[in-house]
Amino acid sequence: MPESLAGARPTLEAVAARAGVSRATASRVVNGGAGVRPPLVEKVTRAVEELGYVPNHAARTLVTRRTGAVAVIIAEPEIRIFSDPFFSQQIRGISKELTAHDTQLVLLLLEGPGDYDRIARYLAGGHVDGALAFSLHTDDPIPAITRRAGIPAVYGGRPNWSVPAEHRTVPYVDADNRGGARAAVRYLEDLGRRRIAHIAGPRDQTSATDRLDGYRDVLPGADPALIAEGAFTAASGERAMAELLDRCPDLDAVFAANDLMASGALRVLKERGRAVPGDVALVGFDDMDAIAEGTDPPLTTVRQDIEGQGRLMARLLLRGLDHERAGAPAPDPVITATTLVRRASA
Repeated sequence: MPESLAGARPTLEAVAARAGVSRATASRVVNGGAGVRPPLVEKVTRAVEELGYVPNHAARTLVTRRTGAVAVIIAEPEIRIFSDPFFSQQIRGISKELTAHDTQLVLLLLEGPGDYDRIARYLAGGHVDGALAFSLHTDDPIPAITRRAGIPAVYGGRPNWSVPAEHRTVPYVDADNRGGARAAVRYLEDLGRRRIAHIAGPRDQTSATDRLDGYRDVLPGADPALIAEGAFTAASGERAMAELLDRCPDLDAVFAANDLMASGALRVLKERGRAVPGDVALVGFDDMDAIAEGTDPPLTTVRQDIEGQGRLMARLLLRGLDHERAGAPAPDPVITATTLVRRASA
């Protein structure tokens, strides 16, 4: 068994002595530094395992100037975060990537405007190496807060906030929202549907505006009465569907900007005696199994790799941190593909 189990906690000096190297060499290996020959790395690694050595976090931070932690900021109320599977999937992806790189996730939630000051103080306090933020709204102060804190950040979603000229290159990860929306509406057209309505998301988020633009790309002359705005929640999908049916009872298809709103729309269509897809075809966006496979009928939807986007956000941030001292430029934005998943609702 490791010697540490039988005696005092081993020191870095003990590791160096066991490996037959200097303390400085052992420190570089333990802290992930470069410039150590592979045979020596192997000796130090073996000594760490044999002794059961655990690096002192505070000392390691002084050496590497890294805390080993990343803040994840979600600009939504707590009730929404824990009721929408989108957020759990994205956090799962982020967590997997950070865990694979021995980095801790610190979740920061926003319940109201007063929380921005708390988050600003925390980020400026040197507790984390960088930040991952998503579900931001127009003119959200989080980008400015991360800049003032002097930490790198990667965002989930195409930016729609005011960015000073010197910070115009903002690294972000997003899906092809506009292209996915076009695919959904064209699919409904190919089914022979001619009165295609759209339940849009909130206009202060780029994912919603991009999906609305995709709808309008295919239907540039669509009746404005066929568009209703929701809030990416099931309840808002119900309200929007009821509005659409009251205004346009002859509609024969609906493209909803996310699966939660599509599930709410489906409930209202059933309540109003509309068969899906017989009377009204329905398409959502996200392809979250917990929703799309759980509706009756199962939901046709546009798939985006939500968990994969979370992993990619974390990967870009960690890569940026590794190259920060070399003065490498910020990572380029990444747009991931979307695909239409055909099920029984359309």
